[in-house]
Amino acid sequence: MQAEAQAPNPETTLRAMQAIVGENACLSGDADMQPFVTDYRGIYHGKAQVVVLPASTEEVSQVMQWCYANHVPVVPQGGNTSLMGGAVPDGTGAAVVINLRRMNRVLAIDTVNDTMTVQAGVTLSGARTAAEADQRLFPLRIGSEGSCQIGGNLSTNAGGTAVLRYGNMRDLVLGIEAVLPDGRIYSQLRGLRKDNTGYDLKHLFIGAEGTLGIITGAVLKLMPQPRSTAVAFVAVQSPAAAVQLLGEAKRLSGQAVTAFELISRPALELVLEYLGNVPSPLPEMHDWMVLIELTSGTDAESLNATLMEILESGFGQGLVLDAAVAASLSDAQNFWRIREEISDAQTRTGGSIKCDVSVPLSRIAAFVEDASAKVLALEPAARMVIYGHMGDGNVHFNPLRPRDQPAKEFLAQWYARISGLVDAMAHAENGSISAEHGIGVVKRDDLTQFKSSVEIELMWQVKQALDPRNLLNPGKVLPARRR
Repeated sequence: MQAEAQAPNPETTLRAMQAIVGENACLSGDADMQPFVTDYRGIYHGKAQVVVLPASTEEVSQVMQWCYANHVPVVPQGGNTSLMGGAVPDGTGAAVVINLRRMNRVLAIDTVNDTMTVQAGVTLSGARTAAEADQRLFPLRIGSEGSCQIGGNLSTNAGGTAVLRYGNMRDLVLGIEAVLPDGRIYSQLRGLRKDNTGYDLKHLFIGAEGTLGIITGAVLKLMPQPRSTAVAFVAVQSPAAAVQLLGEAKRLSGQAVTAFELISRPALELVLEYLGNVPSPLPEMHDWMVLIELTSGTDAESLNATLMEILESGFGQGLVLDAAVAASLSDAQNFWRIREEISDAQTRTGGSIKCDVSVPLSRIAAFVEDASAKVLALEPAARMVIYGHMGDGNVHFNPLRPRDQPAKEFLAQWYARISGLVDAMAHAENGSISAEHGIGVVKRDDLTQFKSSVEIELMWQVKQALDPRNLLNPGKVLPARRR
């Protein structure tokens, strides 16, 4: 349901926000607000009354109390790296944006309990660096780690390249603190691994994309730092061969497989062209490649021997065509740079239809091959930029414009049809239309095709229970309510 009262004018809102957080922590000019009302790809644009930069949970609470009382919609924002338009306001100009970048302190690290307590505005790279300083690992890894923030990672249930071993963000958190739409503070910043006292309420806010509450703090799980790492860039016969090779890697290394990333030839060609001065890891181009990373607490010699055993088994079974093993940390970093820059390479080139889907691992090869064939039947010149976290069934299936076709023309012609086709095929394989990017506004209305009426109604009931005025990130995640 929509707000029933007339919202105050921007001057009134600005003065109220300045009284809470201070003049220097409020941005109201169009130029100052521009980075906060446009997504980082420059695709989604909105307007806001004011951008507020609180420094504490208490300030967030006071802002929310005022906005709730005055029926002002609020858009929570972290690093603004969302690909789904979920972190920017709409075009009405009615909203207040609350950006948490000033809440960037690591509050505590408990090396006995292996936990870290952080404010939501701590960047992912900041959290990882803080953990490393105490010889611990926070294992979430995504390409935007220098910009994305822990609060946003939680709000989208971020995944990344190490989910195969460590799980999504939901698996890496023990407690959270969140401000509710009416300004009340839910605080459970406890590092407990066992707490069986009723509903585990933190999971309401994780993955909710800021529609139920604003996450302001979290207790994160830490892991032992691995003693050794082994990385290889491997050409494989096909996606099916890659799945078989993953099985061999698991069989021969146990829990050591940390990442297993699929990369198509067009994806590799695109990123090498974008990077310019980075050579291909392999002397020849191949249609399909995987990036394998093993980590363990054993010595490097033993882990490297395990990696060689995996590759030898792959060669022997005809799964592996060629392989380059990282001989140094620099080699491994270059391999990973290639993988991590694929997303930005597409953004710079333009014209990529971004489908973030997941399917059961047993069906991933058939999905990739069948979906590729159907897309190429529609547009034979499309570049099939396919990559992702094969180990957990997550594929970034991103057909890219032909070289000679403008991006806007390609997207206008094909975006709706191809994304709908790919999503439907993933759903038919008992998969998901969003593996880790969330829903935002891009996939919001698509949910009516892929979720039952019961699921959508339950989501709305939760939303209405916590946010009866529909003021917190309105228009995101939830499709229009069925009557």
